[in-house]
Amino acid sequence: MDYTLAIENAPETIPAGTGLLLLHPSIGETDRIDTDFLKTDTEHFLVISTRTTAREVEQKLEHYDVDESDAVILDTLSVERGYSRRGTEDVHYVSSPDDLDGIVTQTENFLANHDGKVRISVDSLTEMIYYADEEGVYEATKQILQLLDDHDAVGIFHLSKEVHDQDTLDRFHELFDGVLDLGDDGSVTVDF
Repeated sequence: MDYTLAIENAPETIPAGTGLLLLHPSIGETDRIDTDFLKTDTEHFLVISTRTTAREVEQKLEHYDVDESDAVILDTLSVERGYSRRGTEDVHYVSSPDDLDGIVTQTENFLANHDGKVRISVDSLTEMIYYADEEGVYEATKQILQLLDDHDAVGIFHLSKEVHDQDTLDRFHELFDGVLDLGDDGSVTVDF
């Protein structure tokens, strides 16, 4: 099974099981790429949000005209910030961005319970590293990538170029089938 990829300079399709690393200078332009990735050729998608709350993710999806009926959101911030939260069928919570086991478990549950063309977005690995540690996030990323492969899904994972040293960027780069490098001017360089 192949998935359409509506991202400039990238291949037209990617095979099931593909993980993409989105390297970016700032968070602004990532929303456009993320939402283009999620709304194309997709029946269900999971947004693992370590940077914004579920409400903010919903606002982003609405702004970029993404069909929210296909969305499940994993909010990792609201509990830690003390916001009221009530899980629903489409919004789930873990205690904080460093609850890596909880994030992997919720991802596995989502993939096990959704058929068809399924995508995930992890926004962002940088925030997870900030809350947890690089080694733990590296291992959790490997687990999520394996889940994508097991369930014929695809995913995009955000990592900031401005925060991490080159060794960290290279280490994560090696995990992924493709890397999308977002420039300051909004252009995208692709390495598959």
